[in-house]
Amino acid sequence: MYKILVVEDDQKIQKALAHLLKAENYDFVQVYDGEAAVEHFYRENFDLVILDLNLPKQDGFSVLKEIKNREDVPVIILTARGEEMDKITGFTLGVDDYLTKPFSPAELMLRIKAVLRRYRKGRGEEEILKYGKVAVNLKTREVLKNGETVELTSKEYALLELLFKNPNRVFTKEQIMDRLWPDTFPEDPNIVSVLVRRLREKIEEDPSSPRIIKTVWGVGYKAEKI
Repeated sequence: MYKILVVEDDQKIQKALAHLLKAENYDFVQVYDGEAAVEHFYRENFDLVILDLNLPKQDGFSVLKEIKNREDVPVIILTARGEEMDKITGFTLGVDDYLTKPFSPAELMLRIKAVLRRYRKGRGEEEILKYGKVAVNLKTREVLKNGETVELTSKEYALLELLFKNPNRVFTKEQIMDRLWPDTFPEDPNIVSVLVRRLREKIEEDPSSPRIIKTVWGVGYKAEKI
């Protein structure tokens, strides 16, 4: 089931969108301002974002920048702003589709399906991620090193998947904690460092000199393809 983040400040439109998405059996989260959109996007994983531009607290283009800087998730802009410059700005920032209000519900649903289909096809579902001699099957959650199964805890796997899905992107310790512990704050401030060390011990050829999970001093961690 796809999970969609709907960012729209008009309650009537939100109600209409909820009806449409429920009818197609999509899972979705509805927020009414830009700040809430960014907060939810940092805490949860979404397959698609439907984004208005005229939002309270944080405008839609600012939200779009944060989303695209953090993760390659498809975004459909749904707005009353139909000016050419707004469309150019949206597509320049990486929006996947742009639909103006008033909109056809049937057309919106077709565009949602088309964007998700293109995104899935473009990524080839990315079922297997490979970093050197380490391979991760995203469907089965199986991790192999030199063809041998590597047993990971749920948090170790979550960290590995986060880094592997975002090659060369640096995540701070705070960002990692937000992703892996969205509802609680770990008591141990060193828990991320401990988790990284354990993960390195299981997947690196030489954990003391890691080649895959790199430390970016003063910032955080990233996965680097070799």
